[in-house]
Amino acid sequence: MLLLSSGTLFAAEGPPPIDTGNTAWMITATVLVLMMTLPGLALFYGGLVRAKNLLSVLMHCYAIAALASVMWVAFLYTMAFDDQGGDWLGGFGKTFLSDLNTGWEKNYPATVFVMFQMTFAIITPGLIVGAFVERMKFVAVMVFTALWLVLVYAPAVYWVWGGGIMMKWGAIDLAGGIVVHATAGVSALVLAKMIGPRKGFPKQLHPPHSPGLVMIGASLLWVGWFGFNAGSQGGANSAAGLTMLVTHISAATAALVWCLVERLKTGKTGVVGIATGMVAGLATITPASGNVGPMGAMVIGASAGVICYFMCGFVRHRLKIDDSLDVFAVHGAGGILGTIMVAFLGAEGVLGGTGLNTNPETGETFSSIGQLAVQLKSLGITIVWSAVATMIIVVIIRKTVGLRVDEEVELEGLDSAEHGETAYNFDS
Repeated sequence: MLLLSSGTLFAAEGPPPIDTGNTAWMITATVLVLMMTLPGLALFYGGLVRAKNLLSVLMHCYAIAALASVMWVAFLYTMAFDDQGGDWLGGFGKTFLSDLNTGWEKNYPATVFVMFQMTFAIITPGLIVGAFVERMKFVAVMVFTALWLVLVYAPAVYWVWGGGIMMKWGAIDLAGGIVVHATAGVSALVLAKMIGPRKGFPKQLHPPHSPGLVMIGASLLWVGWFGFNAGSQGGANSAAGLTMLVTHISAATAALVWCLVERLKTGKTGVVGIATGMVAGLATITPASGNVGPMGAMVIGASAGVICYFMCGFVRHRLKIDDSLDVFAVHGAGGILGTIMVAFLGAEGVLGGTGLNTNPETGETFSSIGQLAVQLKSLGITIVWSAVATMIIVVIIRKTVGLRVDEEVELEGLDSAEHGETAYNFDS
């Protein structure tokens, strides 16, 4: 990520002049990323479940947003961006944002940086919701989120963006192929396996209750993703413009390719399919969006449309894991794919690529093979730790508050049993 940590304070002569354009863009990008979760992701996931579980999905996304925000201010931000720590974990000098009044990010206030990064901490555990819909206790969702943010998300942010080991290696991840999508996708797969499938899986699953809500939610994700990726450039500049362009191209290409594959496989093209393909294209371009050109983005989008489509079936029918809303297949596989492909498509002169990172040992630009080695090493560590930490968290929850609702509650629906409300009251 090209943003600097808030540990970079202004020099002795005073803060740099504030750039109102950059500040305005970063505030706008922050709003766009928050919109991705509320209401984008909430509606996208909510439309995919049965009507009796719609409110539970909305509640999960809403409560996670609130919990992550408070935790971010208290101690997650310092764990992620205090570069006074070591290679693997940030320091604790910024607990409760203790030095916020003196921090600046380039030429915009640190308050904006803190808020921008907070929205990432909100949506990342929100993605995992899709793995356990219709069967996980609300209290378990909250405990899982809290522990996961501490054990998985904050360390991953520090490793890649906050001055930790992977940043020192020269890993490329503009907006979260490793930090967001690989962590959430792998953890979702592990959690779905450990919580067990829904009744009737995989032969008697119910179709999405509202494809219309799915389309609306996906559309909000598409728009919000411009803040996610282009905002990660840290200013209103040419790099942000190119990032926005390639983000859009990848999403559009993936949506079309997904439709084509679905048509060839089933004879039909569905609303849910085109929306899911679009999200796959967004997830896959995310780590590479600061390095690839428009043609490279088309290649990434086309690859996402094919690979993520077939990964959905592989997880469901080969691995027999009820990752209910395809979190790993779309976000995990997509983020991993993009993190690998950037080593080749990001090279200068390759389909418009703008260049790879610098080798910290030699001071020279990485070759594609050298960058690939760094990408794979960073992915491997992140994937293994995400899986191990998730297993530990699930064991803790099972032994304390319990993980899964009773069978009677699952049949009744979580809206009524867990929250005392129903999404649709046709008698009123």
